[in-house]
Amino acid sequence: MQRILTTETSKKIGEQVKLAGWVQTRRDHGKLVFLDLRDRAGIIQIVCKNAKEIENLRPEWVVEIEGEIKERPQEMKNPGIPTGNIEVAAARLTVLAKSQPLPFPIDTLGYDISEETRLKYRYLDLRRPRLQRNLKVRSTYVQAAREYLFSKGFTEIETPLLTKSTPEGSRDFVVPSRIYPGKFFALPQSPQQYKQLLMASGFERYFQIARAIRDEDPRADRAFEHSQVDLEMSFVSREDVMGVVEEMTVFALEKIGGKIANKPFPVVTYQEAMEKYGADKFDLRSEKEKKEGVLAFAWVVDFPFFEKTKEGEWTFTHNPFSSPVNEEQEQWLLEGKNVEKIVTSQYDLVCNGLEVAGGSIRTHKPEVLQATFRILGYTEQKIEEKFGHMLEAFRYGTPPHGGCAQGFERLLMAFLREEYLREVQAFPQTGQGRTSVMEAPSELNEEQLEELHLKVINPPSLKLRRARKKK
Repeated sequence: MQRILTTETSKKIGEQVKLAGWVQTRRDHGKLVFLDLRDRAGIIQIVCKNAKEIENLRPEWVVEIEGEIKERPQEMKNPGIPTGNIEVAAARLTVLAKSQPLPFPIDTLGYDISEETRLKYRYLDLRRPRLQRNLKVRSTYVQAAREYLFSKGFTEIETPLLTKSTPEGSRDFVVPSRIYPGKFFALPQSPQQYKQLLMASGFERYFQIARAIRDEDPRADRAFEHSQVDLEMSFVSREDVMGVVEEMTVFALEKIGGKIANKPFPVVTYQEAMEKYGADKFDLRSEKEKKEGVLAFAWVVDFPFFEKTKEGEWTFTHNPFSSPVNEEQEQWLLEGKNVEKIVTSQYDLVCNGLEVAGGSIRTHKPEVLQATFRILGYTEQKIEEKFGHMLEAFRYGTPPHGGCAQGFERLLMAFLREEYLREVQAFPQTGQGRTSVMEAPSELNEEQLEELHLKVINPPSLKLRRARKKK
């Protein structure tokens, strides 16, 4: 007999079936014991007549049950669940796995349980109905985004996780090379350079569900790792890319039941945003819309390309691979003049006060990319060392192109009304930057260090590192 899910049982009244899952609850009524059996699809009531055979059975044990599906007596029907009109009269029950008492309840929302405890036992925390819902919604959103992009002629292509350390705005996580002593890979902060190289390769429309890995201090809406819908297009304008991202977002959100305040999304300039809201991330919802869980989007455009650091040097505001908004400003960039007036072709998408996507029209001209890094203070030698591969690619007929990365985890935070990114990720890091379940980061043994040609010299204590950071 083949196992079926609880959601399939309503159409099989009078039939013998096999079910498997977790014991949600147990209720003893003398000679009868009632179990609620939970699988990935839902819950169904099981009636066991031989109570002695299951006297040790406890919640969260994994069981397999064979029996007949029967209609419940009228007075015992439960309209609160899809299977509330039926039950299974168990003829055979097999224990597949036993469970110790859980360290915390999983039938609550779980917000009152400490982060440390929840993430230590994340595999149990994920049994919680709220998190089951969140990750299923996440999966449906990603599927819908893929469906939309495939319908528009995009090709899904994976880019490497082992790459080169280049300045992209955040610290890199680095990976020592065993084969090349003293040299290191970097994990990608984004697929930025590879997706531009794919445009040089002639694919014209690329996307992937990409992992971005950045050594930034964790906070509510930011972690070491996050996922994004990453895309790039050739022969497009800023408005073309924004249009595709907007259509994809609306299509995918409506698949999961999202309510959107305004379509098309309003567009405001960076200057307008700062003057009106005091920030380039803002919330356009009314109080009523906040209570109803409405999503209010807006595009922000026309950002300054460069800004001064505390040391008085120029740095980029978003992405050094972007192009200026017009030919006149491109000429300024090439000449290194009017730097403070140069506007980048960057566009950000904000939703309910969160930045949920960002991109730009890229430069595809080697001389423009070189000029950008000269303004940032790079020597010609350093430019060639860090970006020579990009400059060379641009000399072989790279088309004009632009793209965007949508941080859909933040978007789902807004949709699901969650306050923390971890609530829409399966195995997130803690606020202290440690992994779920596994104890990492951890030390390497001497043999591993020797193999990687590394030596740890007087590692500072965590307390000392925190003290240095505060200074």
